[in-house]
Amino acid sequence: MPTSNKPIVVIMGVSGSGKSTLGRLLADQLNVPFIEGDDYHPDSNVEKMSAGIPLNDSDRYAWLQTLHDVASTHTEEGAVMACSALKESYRNQLSDTMEDLFIWVLLDGTYEVIQNRMKERKDHFMPPALLRSQFDTLERPDYALRLDIGEATHIQCEKALEWIQRKYPDWGA
Repeated sequence: MPTSNKPIVVIMGVSGSGKSTLGRLLADQLNVPFIEGDDYHPDSNVEKMSAGIPLNDSDRYAWLQTLHDVASTHTEEGAVMACSALKESYRNQLSDTMEDLFIWVLLDGTYEVIQNRMKERKDHFMPPALLRSQFDTLERPDYALRLDIGEATHIQCEKALEWIQRKYPDWGA
């Protein structure tokens, strides 16, 4: 891996787990761009989810490819990305040819807690009714840093920064 390349930190997990909140804070702390994965969904995916229809693998393919392409443009400076990355095959597609640069952080919690969070959200296309399908799809990677969604975001951020520094001690130096 060339020393000029910096990591892409992916904050992953089901909808409503706090990926965007942690991702923005972590990107600020690392002074790198934040990539909001939801911003890259094609209209057809947003319409489908808004209608309460879960996405399938073929719905996600072009979206994940776009995120892969976006991530590849940030390898010189590094970035933090919020993306569900629910399955191993999705993570493989995201990190294809850049596997050594990807750091995975899983925000994990119970269905009940996340469902309550989702019910309180306003102006998001993902309805709480689709949460079960995300939990059913989630394949928790053993190589990811696993953070409890019950912890305060600043504590999650501190733990993620420690994890990243262990893997990339020269990042930001």
